[in-house]
Amino acid sequence: MRTTTNLAAPDAQLEQALAILDQQPRPSVAQRFLRSQVVNTQRDLAALRPFRPTEFGAGPASPSAAHIQAANQLITHLRGRLQTISTVLDHEAERGVAAPTTANLQAILAHRQAALSRAKAIERIWQFYLELFGQRQSRFADMLLGMDRIALDCYQAIYTGLGAPRSIPSPAPFSYMETGFTPATYRRGIRLTRLGRNINPFPVVQLPNHRLINPWTLGAVHHEVAHNLQNDLGLWNVVPRQILARLLQAGAPPAVAQTWARWHKEIWADLAGALLGGPGVVVSLLDVLGRTPAAALHFSPTGVHPTPYLRTLINTELLRRMGFRRQASELERLWRRMYPRPEQGNIPRDMLGAFPEANRLVVDTICYQPHPNLGGKQLAQVFCFDQSHEQMTQEAAQRIAHGVDPGIMPARFLVGAVRHAFDQQLAPPSQIARNFYGALSRR
Repeated sequence: MRTTTNLAAPDAQLEQALAILDQQPRPSVAQRFLRSQVVNTQRDLAALRPFRPTEFGAGPASPSAAHIQAANQLITHLRGRLQTISTVLDHEAERGVAAPTTANLQAILAHRQAALSRAKAIERIWQFYLELFGQRQSRFADMLLGMDRIALDCYQAIYTGLGAPRSIPSPAPFSYMETGFTPATYRRGIRLTRLGRNINPFPVVQLPNHRLINPWTLGAVHHEVAHNLQNDLGLWNVVPRQILARLLQAGAPPAVAQTWARWHKEIWADLAGALLGGPGVVVSLLDVLGRTPAAALHFSPTGVHPTPYLRTLINTELLRRMGFRRQASELERLWRRMYPRPEQGNIPRDMLGAFPEANRLVVDTICYQPHPNLGGKQLAQVFCFDQSHEQMTQEAAQRIAHGVDPGIMPARFLVGAVRHAFDQQLAPPSQIARNFYGALSRR
């Protein structure tokens, strides 16, 4: 008996399956649209998650648990509003599916637009921290770790030297590299545009690549950290009032006194940086201030930075008070040789005429007068770089030049050491830079 094969059976089965599908209700265009609004918002929310503790590595250069936690607290707070909008949108979508009227659809559009705006705002902040922390997995990791250690050492030097005990603020300053910019800092506790005008949870020190690859120019670290110290010690609003009162009491013209008070942040950061790191920090500053006469002698009536020509002389005045008279005189002679006629600029005559006495009084007010915020001590008593530290720095320069560990040298002194090694040509610049970062990363 011959058996025949039913070749039409598969086609019949397919037609039966399609018939069943045709009988099931298909989502309408409105339902598909509403579902996409809900799903997209939920996925936006899930993507803007807090960072995991070891997401950026677990090595010494990785962001600390305190830095990750501070960033996550801000992100979690911001996600709360997006979560609320997402929940409302979900309920509105259910209503829209049941009754896709114009009013219901437009209500959903309003919530989706609000959700998207919120997601974009959080995403910018999330991306800021992603890039900030992500650099610690790049080739810049050891450089940035070194800057963190210098910054932390500056904090420890001040907070352990105060006349009254205060806990060191946490998290510590965090360094990052941004090309095409000058060194800068974002202080703790202020509202930042980059964070959507939210409060910055820890100091951020911005350093450009051209400084990092030339570490003998990194007196900028001491300067930027000093800005944060002035803020954290509660001296941000105190210092300008003290400068203004001292100069007016001494008979300075009001416009002159007000200008010095306006310069307080940059002067305080310069002077505190020199006290923390010594003459090498001041020499590093000259790399930045050395410009054409037109630029160095230009006075800005609204600027917060002292006129470059005067700014160097403010720093050499402090060096002299610190006991480094020879270094101060040498730098001043060079400076006056480069700019022999300061009156050729637009610095007001009253400023130039009052400068020697005003300079002395401002340096004395900031560094050599007791402050309640410093536990009743002078800034120069809390921490001060002296001749013994300079000898340590010069010995460390020899060691860095030859690839020998500088030992228990405070990290904040190593910029002066690398500056000395560079100026004295103790080794090729590339070798000095490599050994400098190696000494910091091994700590």
